Order: sequence, then C-alpha cells, then structure tokens
Amino acid sequence: MRGSSPTLRKRRLVSELRRLREVAGLTIEEVGERLECSASKISRIETGRVGVSPRDVRDMLNVYGADAATLEELVQLAREARRKAWWDEFGDIVPGRYVGYEADADSIRTYQGLMIPGLLQCESYTRALICQVLPDARTAEIDRRVRLRKARQALLSEDDPLRLHVVIDEAALRRLVGGAEVMRVQMARLLEVGAFPNVTMQVVPFSAGGHAAMDGPFVILSFPEQLDSDVVYIESTRSGVYLEQQSDVHSYAEMFERLVSSALTPRESATLIREIARTLA
Repeated sequence: MRGSSPTLRKRRLVSELRRLREVAGLTIEEVGERLECSASKISRIETGRVGVSPRDVRDMLNVYGADAATLEELVQLAREARRKAWWDEFGDIVPGRYVGYEADADSIRTYQGLMIPGLLQCESYTRALICQVLPDARTAEIDRRVRLRKARQALLSEDDPLRLHVVIDEAALRRLVGGAEVMRVQMARLLEVGAFPNVTMQVVPFSAGGHAAMDGPFVILSFPEQLDSDVVYIESTRSGVYLEQQSDVHSYAEMFERLVSSALTPRESATLIREIARTLA
C-alpha cells in the first residue's frame, strides 16, 4: 500500500517531532539538556540522518508536553519506521531513502537529459550503462543493480500503478549506450511503456533549442496523503539532494511545466522515437 513504507513513516515522524518541539517553544539545545544527551543527536533525529527508537520518541514527547493520544500515535509510527523494507538489501548500492520515496509515491514527474530514466530502461541498456559509469563493478554487483532496477520498474505495472510523467531530452535517445542493437531494444521498450495508461512520455527535441531544465535532471515525487508534502530529488554521482521546502518544490514544479510546454506531445514523441529506431536498423 502506497504511503505505508518505513521510509515515509520515518519522514512523517521526524517532521512531527520537529513541529512539536517548535510548538513547545524549545530549542534543540534545550531538549538535549533536558534529556541529558547531545544537541547533535536531536538534530540528527529531526533531519532523519539517524533512526529514532520508540523510547526516544516517548522521552522527547514527554519533554514537549504532548498528550497521551499523540504520544501513542508517534510511538507506533516509530515502531513502523524501524521495519525492514525489501530495498534494504540493496542499501550498499543505492540510496534507500530515494527508493523508499519512489515506492511510496503515487505520482512522479521527472526530467532526464543524458540517459534514459531508470524506470524506462531495458535490461541491456542498464547493463551497458552500469559498465560505462562503474567500469570496476564486478558481474555480481551489476546483476544486483539490474535486479533492483527491475524491482523498481514493477511500480509501473502494479494493480494500483505509479503515475509517471517523464520528459526526456532527444540527446538521451540518440546517445548509443551499448551500441545500435541495445538502443533498438531500448526504443522498443520506450514505446511499450509509453503506451501504458499511467505513463506520459514526452521528448524535448533538439529543435526546441534551450529549455527550462538545461541545468540538469530532477525528480518530483508526490504522495497519496496530504500530510506528506512533495519532495524534489536531484541526483549526483556520489550522493543525492532532497529539497522539501515548499518554495523549492514550487520552483521545480513550475520548471517542469515550462519543460512540458517545450516538449513534443506524447504522440509526436512516439513518432520521433520510431524515427530514431529506424535509423538504428
């Protein structure tokens, strides 16, 4: 069920802990003093950098003067946030926080300029890409990364599938990752997934010139519960950045709308993909 994974539970929990501390009029330092722990521990809890135990939650809420119902609700949330998720076994090769958000999201808007988005990649493209980006990766690691990618792609074909609106730069379609044969298979995969009722796929053609997302790729994740605000994820080689401030999310949402306006329609995009596929024959 979307919105019920440990990742989103933890996000909701730490957000509520921060809010209740502010309502109580306490600083992080004051909370640390009252609980006889370091202020940095409270800070790490509130920013989600460390886990929070049910006992920690109970102690913090007692300091904040929370009522019994709130205390029980958040202690239960802490228990749920500590549960294992299927993606935990891949924690050494992928940011589990992002995969958790992706699994919880009911809709995603994303732009990719240099490569095919992960949710739309065929296996041979994924393997070729990993070999280029991680030339020292062992076969076993490549296999695990492919397996994870396939598990994530299953979100698009569930009974209650993820809604995906993706905009791809034409450059990503024409870059021969793995060679012409791999790209022919990849073009077929794009046409197949692009026809799903829950997927909207658009291409920004070279003829559009400069566009709103020239700075780089990004993902906007939206969740089923109003309590869980949208998140913008910006990936880099070594790590990822999560933007949760409403002003930042709004800026990227506006950027995405401008990008959509610059792109071909889904029908025109499919036509361009077919044309590119023919040049690879």
